[in-house]
Amino acid sequence: MKTKMLLALLAAVPLLAFAGKAERDFISKEVEPAIQASGAQISKSCGCAIKFDVKLESFADVDQLRNLRNFVRAAGDGAAGYCTDAASKAAVCKMKTMEVSRGASPAFKFAAGKGVVTTDVSSYPSWDMIAAQVDK
Repeated sequence: MKTKMLLALLAAVPLLAFAGKAERDFISKEVEPAIQASGAQISKSCGCAIKFDVKLESFADVDQLRNLRNFVRAAGDGAAGYCTDAASKAAVCKMKTMEVSRGASPAFKFAAGKGVVTTDVSSYPSWDMIAAQVDK
């Protein structure tokens, strides 16, 4: 148990080393609750859990974190509107993990149960982009 706690602490150190108070506060007060709410919304609407694997170290400031929060909220809302029939639910439930990081331009790729989302400073992939990939 001590080993697991130590590994979790070591994993958080890089983020804590670079994030300022404003960023840490925004993560704990806005981003983390949005991830939990969106995960619950997807689970309720689609009947399966999707794990959000957010690469927080790729988001440098509050503006970028705000865009992350907005994407996570939009994903939950999009899934709720999309999962209205068995085939749509099955398509979304093929995705077990959604990895989210900041990059040069918004994109979504899906393979082997993993969705990889890239946001930029001001935009993110729409739910339609996500649905088009998981629905193939």
